[in-house]
Amino acid sequence: MPRIDVTFTAGAIAPAARRELAPQIAEAMLRWEGAPDVPFFRTIALVHFHELAEGGAYTADGPAEQSQFIVDVTVPVGALSERRRAGLIDEFTSLVRDAAGLPEDDALRVWVIVHEVPDGFWGAAGNIVRFEQLRAAADAERAQAGSATI
Repeated sequence: MPRIDVTFTAGAIAPAARRELAPQIAEAMLRWEGAPDVPFFRTIALVHFHELAEGGAYTADGPAEQSQFIVDVTVPVGALSERRRAGLIDEFTSLVRDAAGLPEDDALRVWVIVHEVPDGFWGAAGNIVRFEQLRAAADAERAQAGSATI
């Protein structure tokens, strides 16, 4: 049940690149979480793009002269081990860098911040959603497909 917000400076990611980037990020998120790639989990892997208005990004020196990218990833506590978190950060950085047409040596302009929501503080459909409920749903989907559990 991840939520991914990609914020970037005006014009830094073209609309066509966003259409390609959204499913790439969502699929990578599911893979790093260890969630099955099935319709239910695909529909709750949310990607939101936030393009800042011209002049909407600053540094300590004034208006930002180069494009900036911040990827905020929100997941339930326990969804990502440190190894999975590191892999996700590396892959998201590459995906955003590629979508924006940045060279490899310019990856420092892409920040990925992982926010972990404590159990009992995530809700959907008017109810608290617990991580164990999501894990059980993933295990049930895997059992139905004949895959291994997390």
